[in-house]
This record gives sequence, structure tokens and C-alpha cells, in this order.
Amino acid sequence: MNAFRISTFKKKALAGLILMFFLSQGLSAQGQYAADTQTIQLYVVAVMLIFVCVAVLITAIYTLQVMQFLLVKDSPETAIVQESLWSRIYKRYIAGDMTPVDPEKEKAIALSHSYDGIVELDNYMPPWLKYIFYGTIAFAIIYLVNFFSLGLVQTSEQEYMAEVQQAEIQIAEYRKANAAAIDENTAKVVKEEALLAQAKSIYEQNCKACHGGAGEGGVGPNLTDEYWIHGGDVKGVFKTIKYGIPQKGMIAWQQKLKPDEIQSVASYILSLQGTNPANAKEPQGEKLTSATNTSGPATLSVTD
Repeated sequence: MNAFRISTFKKKALAGLILMFFLSQGLSAQGQYAADTQTIQLYVVAVMLIFVCVAVLITAIYTLQVMQFLLVKDSPETAIVQESLWSRIYKRYIAGDMTPVDPEKEKAIALSHSYDGIVELDNYMPPWLKYIFYGTIAFAIIYLVNFFSLGLVQTSEQEYMAEVQQAEIQIAEYRKANAAAIDENTAKVVKEEALLAQAKSIYEQNCKACHGGAGEGGVGPNLTDEYWIHGGDVKGVFKTIKYGIPQKGMIAWQQKLKPDEIQSVASYILSLQGTNPANAKEPQGEKLTSATNTSGPATLSVTD
């Protein structure tokens, strides 16, 4: 009887140990979201207490094992053969009852059909397979409730959109950090619609008065043809905007516009070539070709 009581207490102690383990996992998972120092300290103390409890439980289990060994040694007749925990779990949840069916009872579980004289028995489903099947049902229910009702976990489309938004934020931060590195030697043609739309707004606010709303020209030259007095490619236009042409009344915009904004405006101006707006001013300067297709120097072609 003493051995039985000790074995029962061991089961309770083991159950307590398992419970402590899962509680510790929960606390560690919650600790990941703790933001303030006091909460983190509280979690540290809780985890330390859990480790102390685990150590006490391990010591108690070991002590009980020693006591049981001594009791069994002194009174073998009181010993009760106990099946190991793993053996019980294996039989109940994995393999099931592997006891062969009595030949006299096979007829009761035999199916009505046979294959070449081979009769199939209506055996039970192995526990491991049965629990996997139950698990798929539970997973399907949780999946449906989550994605069609609760929305606790993102769908594939939502994850994709979130990653796209995060990438856009990173791109914006990169451009902001590297905007100062853009100059007349590194400027490139930008083709993003958002940047060109922003450049159009800047153009209409600052350049329209001299070059016209559509780039047709006014006080300043026509920007829609292939003739250029200054620049002609993105680097040349960038330089013209940045430093201006003081002798002709064009101010330097480097103090009012950021380098990336100047690059976008230069790209927008180059995109106006070939639009042929109404009331376009006569060509001025020299003809430059391929200005819109390269970030390098354009090809100079002097015409009569």
C-alpha cells in the first residue's frame, strides 16, 4: 500500500512538473511583448520561481524513488508492478491494443467481402491515425473561424500587402537617407508615376510662369522639342535647375528643392519632349537626340 501511495504521488508530481513547464512557456511567450522594465523584471522573477519549483519537484521525485526502492527492498510482498508512463502513452495514443484477436471471434469482425479467399477484418483505426484525423477536423474549424470571422491571422493576400507596404516604407527611408548623395554627376531618369506626379506639382508651382504649364515656353525656352540651350539629358537639366542661369534670370533652386526633387523635376521635363503643346515657342539652341532614353550625355546634332 505504501508503494502504491508513493507511485500515486509521483504521478501528481510529474503532472505538476508538466504544468509548470507549460506555464513557463506561456510566461516566456508573453515576455516577448513586454515593453517596460518593471514588467520584464516581474517575468524574470516569475521564471526564477518556476525554476526553483521545478528543482524542488525533481528533488521530491528523486527522493520518492529512493524511498520506494527502500520499501520494496524491505517488503517485496507489498511491491506493485507499475507499467511505465511511456508504455501507457504508447498503448493508448499511438499503437493501441495490439493483442491478437481470438480466432473464434474473427468471424464477428470479418467484412462481407473477400479477395481471392483473403478476408478483411474490421479492425480499429490506430490511435495515432485517429488523432491526426481529429486534428485535421479541428484545424479546419479553426481555419474557417479565423479567416472568415475573427481574422486573428492574416491571409496570404493580407501578408503580401503588408510586406509591400513595409517594402515601400523601407524604399522611402532609403531614398530619404540617400537623397543628399544625388548630384549632377549621379542623377538618373526616374519613371515612377508617384515621383513624376510630385515633380509635375513642383513644376507647376515654380516653373510654369517662365516655361508654360505644358512646357511650351514663354519667357523661358520651349521644353517639349529637341532643342536645348543648356543641358538636354537628365544630368544637364539637373545641373541647370540646381545652379540656375543667373545671367538669363533663372535662379538656382538648390536651396529650395532637395536633390531627389530636382532629379524628379528633371525627369518630368524630359518626359515632356514630343508632346507638341499648343502655342509652342520656336526652337532655341542646338538639337539634342536621345535625351529621354539615357542618364548620360545626349548626342549632339547641330542643324541649320
